[in-house]
Amino acid sequence: MNLQDKTIWLTGASSGIGEALAYELAAQGARLILTARRQDELERVRSQCANPEQHCVIALDLADASVLEVAAQAVIENHGPIDILVNNAGIGQRATVLETDLSVQRRIMEINYFSLVTLTRACLPHLLTRPESMVVAISSVIGKVATPRRSAYAASKHAVIGFMDAMRAELHGTSLHCLTVCPGYIRTPFSYAALRGDGRPQAILDDGQKNGMAPERCARGIVAAMHKNKAEAFVGGKETLGIYIKNWCPPLYRWMITKVKIT
Repeated sequence: MNLQDKTIWLTGASSGIGEALAYELAAQGARLILTARRQDELERVRSQCANPEQHCVIALDLADASVLEVAAQAVIENHGPIDILVNNAGIGQRATVLETDLSVQRRIMEINYFSLVTLTRACLPHLLTRPESMVVAISSVIGKVATPRRSAYAASKHAVIGFMDAMRAELHGTSLHCLTVCPGYIRTPFSYAALRGDGRPQAILDDGQKNGMAPERCARGIVAAMHKNKAEAFVGGKETLGIYIKNWCPPLYRWMITKVKIT
């Protein structure tokens, strides 16, 4: 996959992994459509990308399912043709099962899973007409190995992986590639905005995020996986080993996860 001159729609582009991805993809010569809720932050990111005049920003609240299909069609009509859709937007959780209101469970699923499905389905007929296209889904290591205090987040990221696996199998032999990325701890403000059980932001940066991989390095790993047309990529530190431990020895994983301090 050569990213030069490709048009890429990137969600969650105003901070964290999305912001780092915007800079890396722009440096590769791609033309970007940057989406997030905050117009001013999107403009800031666009202005710092290589060739900022080639990119555009579209403010969109992915929690509002009623507007997503219409928005996707408008993006294709006004800014297409689109070659790659990168579903990066997401929100975290920091609460036990009993502490987490059902409304919070639903909100996390709406943003992390249903918005991805809606945008992907809306763009899919168009993407399949392109000579080479790709859907990238940013899941998480927790989409493979669930931990305490992340029940809704883990469920949403497991769902993303299942959706991408099924779509990849269905579209085998077409021009579309499907890449699922599972980042571990990345040094971003992600945990700061994570939802408590009552829906309020945690407003604290976890130690895991503070000591995680630099987002620029994470972005380079994701782009390398795109170049290679990989099906899956695990990007992070030693926490990614949990995926292999669970696959090789599930009882050991189940014992280990009860010993890990999860805040």
